[in-house]
Amino acid sequence: MAGRELRRVAVLGAGTMGHGIAQVAAMKGFEVSMVDVSEEILARGLERIRWSLGKFAERGVIKAEDVEKVLARIRTSTSLEEGVADADVVIEAVYEDPDVKKDVLRRADRLAARAALLATNTSSIPINELASVLSRPERFLGMHFFNPPQLMELVEIIVGSQTKDEARDTAFALAKRLGKTPVLVRRDTPGFVVNRVIVRMFEAVSHLVEKGLYTVEQVDSAMIYRLGFPMGAFELADYVGIDVLHGIMRVISERDPTFRLVQTVAEKVKRGELGVKTQRGFYQYSGKIYERPKISPEPGSVVDLALLVAPALNEAAKLVEQGVASREDVETALRLGLNLPKSVFDYLSELGGQRIVEALRQYEKELGPGYTPSTTLLEGAKAQPLRGEFSEIMVRREPPLAWVILNRPQRLNAITLKMLEELESAITELERDSSTRVIALRGAGDRAFSAGADIATFAGLFAGEEDKASKAREISEKFYRVAQVIESCSKPVVAVIDGYALGGGLELALACDVRIASDRSELGLPEINLGMIPGGGGTQRLPRLVGLARAAEMILTGERIRADEAYRIGLVNRVISKEGFEEGALELLKRLAEKPPLALRAAKIALRASQETHIRDGLTLEKLLFGELFNTQDLVEGVSAFLAKRKPEFKGK
Repeated sequence: MAGRELRRVAVLGAGTMGHGIAQVAAMKGFEVSMVDVSEEILARGLERIRWSLGKFAERGVIKAEDVEKVLARIRTSTSLEEGVADADVVIEAVYEDPDVKKDVLRRADRLAARAALLATNTSSIPINELASVLSRPERFLGMHFFNPPQLMELVEIIVGSQTKDEARDTAFALAKRLGKTPVLVRRDTPGFVVNRVIVRMFEAVSHLVEKGLYTVEQVDSAMIYRLGFPMGAFELADYVGIDVLHGIMRVISERDPTFRLVQTVAEKVKRGELGVKTQRGFYQYSGKIYERPKISPEPGSVVDLALLVAPALNEAAKLVEQGVASREDVETALRLGLNLPKSVFDYLSELGGQRIVEALRQYEKELGPGYTPSTTLLEGAKAQPLRGEFSEIMVRREPPLAWVILNRPQRLNAITLKMLEELESAITELERDSSTRVIALRGAGDRAFSAGADIATFAGLFAGEEDKASKAREISEKFYRVAQVIESCSKPVVAVIDGYALGGGLELALACDVRIASDRSELGLPEINLGMIPGGGGTQRLPRLVGLARAAEMILTGERIRADEAYRIGLVNRVISKEGFEEGALELLKRLAEKPPLALRAAKIALRASQETHIRDGLTLEKLLFGELFNTQDLVEGVSAFLAKRKPEFKGK
């Protein structure tokens, strides 16, 4: 099946998820077969697709004349055999019941002989459990789309123990063709990533309400106005459907005893109070098509935010530690699946590791071992927070690593004067922090390391009669100072580049000791296109890395180059695939962190001298540094470990 073109998709189920997936596939040019048990259900699904396409046409997402073209690519059938006979891909999206899904999948497995991929859209049922009824489990996996599929970008791809790499790769390629962002769930676990975190969080905040500590409105108010969530937990439950949430909680709790069914949810299901669709759930609704409950900021002012965040943060950390998904994929899944304003892990440094662990200990005492703090959070609690607060960067400490994150994702992490000041402060303090051995510099979001200086920063230069040249030199000096702090830092500083690294962004990376990039990254110094030249050290550092001729071409033309070309010319040290980028970056960072700190510092000094002094002076400095290291305990440890054939443990002494 390798390299096979996918053209026909069969979707089993025409309900909320099924018709949405069918619509997405048809909009991307696939021939779609939508299957369900009755013509009435299929007609209703088609009508919903027509309505949705009409809304897309109204907003200009598609042309009005394309509505009928998309619909023409969808055929319907009540015959499973007919629906899957010529399918390249089969996606099951029936009711979230294990027995129902097993029955449909068993028959589809037998009838869809030519399909390269058989997938389930289950939101929580383990893949291995469903695969147990299949004769060809090697082509089977989970493709969990989020509601509504027409709008939600995320797809969780869950592999079972028998899923072949070929099926996984096919699913990734399909998700991307559908315009989705896939994340890989590498270890089959009930609830996967997003729903597992949601259920843990909802279980915890429901407990706070049940025991009378807070009200529903207080919890939701704090989440919306203080944490920046798009919806509160109880409001989200109303929109998802309390019966749907109850079903997910039941599936997870039946397979993982550290989870529990929430009594309040069960009671509301019993009473038929299912949320927006019944006009009553945790809030009341009037029946309008889109209506949100009125939640004001004041009630949330009394809520302890750590009690709200700690359960979700802990569950996310455990998913990474247990190998369920990479940290990057967990962050991406929660950002896209819950529309979080930032990485869930950022709350550890913002709220304080110690307070997060205290909140978890409280939950652990009252609710059990599902809230036992993860190793990641226990380590985070040991770390002392950086002094001061940052608004344009974030600092995430994971001893022995520290991440400095350029945090303006909505502006592609464009650099401002304030960001430069914060960078200088953070790196200076991390250098003094004995628990940090390696500093990683990266950008927030999934589009850029940094697209360069924020043009608005220069706006003041063009107003008034003041000397514009002197103002420009002041800005350039700030760049130089930050670059100097990075270069002279006694600890390795690594630029972790995923996406654009342009202009001032690339100049920051040039000051780092090592640069690694994802294979989708683009790098360049395009200032010439604005009538400028690089003003943050680019004209001096780039030639030292890639040679004068190649540097001249890049700077004089403003050329952007891809990551593979950057690697070829020596601009970056490594290029890693996007899918494995997080793991590859961590592998290098951890390897650096295992090295002797004093020797790393000496190596940095000697290497820098090689670029700034005559070779005779550089060799003299190397000789002095070489001798000094013989007075260190680290050298004794390194030699002893080598002779004993064990791994050394360097203390930086």
